[in-house]
Amino acid sequence: MDVAQLRAFLAVAEELHFRRAAERLHMAQPPLTRTIKLLERELGTTLFDRNTRSVSLTPAGEAMLEPAREVLEALRRTADAARSADRGEVGLVRIAFAGVSTHPLVADLARHVRSTRPGIELELSSQNFAQPALQKLAKRETDIALGRWDVVPDGIATRVVMVDGLVLAVPATHRLADVHEAQFGELVDERFVTLPPHEGSVLADRLRRLAQARRFVPEVAQVAPDTQTALALVSAGVGCLLTLSSVATNLSDPHVRFLPVATGEEGDLPDVHLRVAWREDERGAAVRAVLDILLDLDEVARIDAGDQGDPTPA
Repeated sequence: MDVAQLRAFLAVAEELHFRRAAERLHMAQPPLTRTIKLLERELGTTLFDRNTRSVSLTPAGEAMLEPAREVLEALRRTADAARSADRGEVGLVRIAFAGVSTHPLVADLARHVRSTRPGIELELSSQNFAQPALQKLAKRETDIALGRWDVVPDGIATRVVMVDGLVLAVPATHRLADVHEAQFGELVDERFVTLPPHEGSVLADRLRRLAQARRFVPEVAQVAPDTQTALALVSAGVGCLLTLSSVATNLSDPHVRFLPVATGEEGDLPDVHLRVAWREDERGAAVRAVLDILLDLDEVARIDAGDQGDPTPA
């Protein structure tokens, strides 16, 4: 039994007329009659009672009618699924992201994918640091990564999706709380709240560079497990925190002040913009569709990474 035989059977069963069934199938009547006879021979049973005046289904034909419809419908859905996947309308896209400042963007992306590509399922994976997200991408354990990196492996492409900058979070009672800009040279005797040391941490690197340029080693008052906890410690007066301007826009705490950081002679510091990364050999239509949506979310924030200093390939 093949698909052509099932289609022939279903046409005759629904029309109960060989000529009309042949016209429906855009074929001549004799080949259709031969197809039905061959099918009956293969099944070892008669599917139609026919004479010169009428055609009707036998009990065997009646029993076969719904299963035949189900098979053809399954084949149609199979073909539609393949075409939809090729157009990027369906599929699973895995996204690994790091940092509290990525959460609004990820939520926005999920809303747009749900409304414009409902057949695409997003598998979201939050990481404490950006480097693991990049490693998952390189190992093909995720399809898209969001984070901040100074170095990316060969074969990984990136684009800036959100422009960002460095700010210093200080307690509202701090002596510098009301200044226009934080001069790092004034922080020699300050105590800092930091995140756990981790390979590739952009903020840890910028804190080290800025302090080193002023010839001091930051005194760490406390290591916090995440940014939210670190800001709570700043609010409590434990110390200062070097963080991102995007973090400042998402926090409302009257006990914390955010000051832009004057880089001075370190004006050539690598940027801290949020980037999306994907494999250069990515061919998945669903992944490409999600990337297009992501890059179209905010035209103001969309800056070609080539114009902002691409991360250095590893």
